[in-house]
Amino acid sequence: MRNCAKWLLLLLAMPMACQRGELPDPTGRRVDPGALSHGMIELGEQLEDPYSVENMREALAALYPTRAGEIPVSTTDLYVRFLPVDEDQYARLLALDLQLTDHPVDYRIVREGDYYHDPEVAEDAITWQYAVVPQNFTFPSGIRYEILDECFISEHDPVTRADAGIDWDAVEREAYARTGNADLFPETRDGEEGEPSGPVFPSGRITVEDPDAFGGKPYGLSGVMVCCNSFVKFATAYTDRDGYYQLPKKYTATPRYRLVFKNSAGFSIGLNLILVPASVSTLGKGPASGVDAHIDASSDGALFRRAAVNNAAYDYIARCAASDLDIKEPPKDLRIWIFKDLKCSSSAMLHHGAFVDSNDLVQRYLGGYVSLLKAFLPDITIGAGGGEAEFVDLYSSTMHEMAHASHYAQVGNAWWNPYITYILRSYVTEGREAYGSGTAEDAGYCEIGEMWGYFMESVLFQDRYGGDIPTFGTSFWFYPQIFRYLYERGMTCAQIFRALKSNVTSRDDLLDSLVELYPERESTLAQVFSRYSR
Repeated sequence: MRNCAKWLLLLLAMPMACQRGELPDPTGRRVDPGALSHGMIELGEQLEDPYSVENMREALAALYPTRAGEIPVSTTDLYVRFLPVDEDQYARLLALDLQLTDHPVDYRIVREGDYYHDPEVAEDAITWQYAVVPQNFTFPSGIRYEILDECFISEHDPVTRADAGIDWDAVEREAYARTGNADLFPETRDGEEGEPSGPVFPSGRITVEDPDAFGGKPYGLSGVMVCCNSFVKFATAYTDRDGYYQLPKKYTATPRYRLVFKNSAGFSIGLNLILVPASVSTLGKGPASGVDAHIDASSDGALFRRAAVNNAAYDYIARCAASDLDIKEPPKDLRIWIFKDLKCSSSAMLHHGAFVDSNDLVQRYLGGYVSLLKAFLPDITIGAGGGEAEFVDLYSSTMHEMAHASHYAQVGNAWWNPYITYILRSYVTEGREAYGSGTAEDAGYCEIGEMWGYFMESVLFQDRYGGDIPTFGTSFWFYPQIFRYLYERGMTCAQIFRALKSNVTSRDDLLDSLVELYPERESTLAQVFSRYSR
């Protein structure tokens, strides 16, 4: 499967569909996105888990010696690790929607990073995957697993949670002290004298900066998952449109925070060292009250690119609403990858089965691995131009590809397959840019698809950045100018989109579809199609 994935990554490297720091604040809440480290996580000493059933029982008995026997402290969660032997088993784990980490959570982290690989696992194999699961969890058959600890988390036990006579925060503090982890339980809130430490729901705001929009003022990183944990106590929440979040569990101990680019709008941004559905940017430890972070061009490059693409995709999906653009949303579970060193972007829709399902070469080469391939490969790739792309470039490219994804949602794989095949054939056989000369078989698919993509990119660019509508795509053999001409004369994006039916595979088909839908505009349509003819 790894060789199969590498083979298709070569396809993704082709221009398939388009050519195209801050210091911490004094309170400790502000983290520094410019200081993120990459490479492999470096682990230090193993720590004793304060949330083990045994440690929590002992802590309860120490604080409440007369009541300890009355209060049931039994297993609520299991700290486990899985060792999938291949991508099939890994995909099955992902389907369980577990909060998986590739590193153990009961070790001190000496150096943060993007990934971890157990030294006892072969380098070309998938490493251990760690998770915390309910005590009644049904383990998937055939996948090796180990239960590392039986844990007690008071919020997960309705009996103990309802007992108002027990200060479970104090019990946690005692458990941390008894296991040698007192340094993770601060005496005062956020290190401020006079403000006693106590349980609180972590909350904060993650912002991003686009210097060419909103006067360069920070605005929210939208719909991103914020994950935090202290040992086996995990919590996740999504930021809202304006970047605010609040986690659903209370913490006093110092948690570790991460941004997981799995978006509430139904897409994920992924490609770390291994094929994972959502990239992770680790923010490190922060106070229990939460952390804030501001991302701009001086921040970590990978995080900056993810933030720009994330907000573009989020904004696009929000604008598809009937009250705005009124066009079909891209399909859910959309997979987006960012390639730092590529200039080209694409909307191959591989995760949703386009090209992969129908291509005889792919079927013969991959055989039974095709279904696994779709579980890992992307729908959209964004090229970051060697890491030099600015926010505006990433935003613009993402809008273009998301417009393609809406088109795909309307026409499906039967339309998309000849489109992608034409792109690949043009690149390989004609020795040209991705769009070829426009004379080969199925060029009409490319003509319709790219007219729409470049038109929407131009309109949405103007909506965000102002000025005249850009002329994206007007130097090629197809004419997005046709849609712009109609748009400037009162036709909406939604009206144009409705004409992009699954039977519209050529310029003539497009004209017929528009006339059928809008007969009152027949003379205008005839005029513009005649003006921009090849």
